[in-house]
Amino acid sequence: MYKHVALLVRKDGMEYDAFREHWEETHSPLAKDIEGVVRYQTVYPTDPDTAEFDGIAELYFQSLDDLHEALGSEGSRDYDPSREVAAEARKDVNEFLDVERRPRFIGEERVWKDEVDGKTDGLYKHSAFLVRKDGMNHDEFRGHWEETHSPLAKNIEGVVRYQTVYPTDPDNAEFDGVAELYFESLNDLHEALGSGGSRDYDPTQDVAAKARKDVDSFLDIDRRPRFIGEEKVWKNEIDVEGY
Repeated sequence: MYKHVALLVRKDGMEYDAFREHWEETHSPLAKDIEGVVRYQTVYPTDPDTAEFDGIAELYFQSLDDLHEALGSEGSRDYDPSREVAAEARKDVNEFLDVERRPRFIGEERVWKDEVDGKTDGLYKHSAFLVRKDGMNHDEFRGHWEETHSPLAKNIEGVVRYQTVYPTDPDNAEFDGVAELYFESLNDLHEALGSGGSRDYDPTQDVAAKARKDVDSFLDIDRRPRFIGEEKVWKNEIDVEGY
C-alpha cells in the first residue's frame, strides 16, 4: 500500500483551534474523496503546545501511479493536480497551511505487527520521521532498520501495531523512512516512549530500553522529528488483509 504523509503546519497568524476547525470541517471532507484515495486518516497532537507539527494527514492509494496522479511526485512539497476533487483540495490547502513549512513523505507501508486488525481509529500513535546518521548510506540504514531495529521496536511494551514506511524515491525523500507505533492509551505510549515535548526519551521497560539504545546505532536524533497524537480514520476501503 502506498501512502502520502503530510506533516501539517498552519499559516502564520492562525490560532491552532481555527486551524483544526478548518481541517476537520472543510478540508478533510474534501481530502477523503480525492480521486484514488482508499483510506484517509488524520492524527491530532495530544499536546498542541509542544508538538513539532500541527497534525498529520495520511492518504493511502493502491498504486504509486494513482498517488502521483492525485498528488504529484516525491521531489516537491507542492503539487498541481488536474483531477476535480484533488484540485479543489489543493486550492483549499492555501486557506490554512504553510506549504513551504509542511514536509511530506511518500512511501510504501509494511506492517510488522497488528493486534487490532487494522482498526486504528482512536488509538494513540507515535510517528518517528527517521534521518540516518552521517556517514551511513540509505541502503545501510535500511538494512539495520529492518534486520535489527524493527524486530525490537514491534515488541516494545504496550505496542499493539507497528508499521514502517519506506520512501519510494530515497534520493528525493525528506526523510529516510517513517516508523509508526500504536498504543491503546496515552499512558502506555508515554511509559514506553516518553512525553510529547521531546525528541529523545529514556525508557525503563526492557524492550523499549533496548530499542532506544539501538537508535544511536543508525539514527540522528537531533534531526529526527517525532509526533505523538490520536488517530481518526475518515475513510477506509481497504480490507483487513490489505492493511
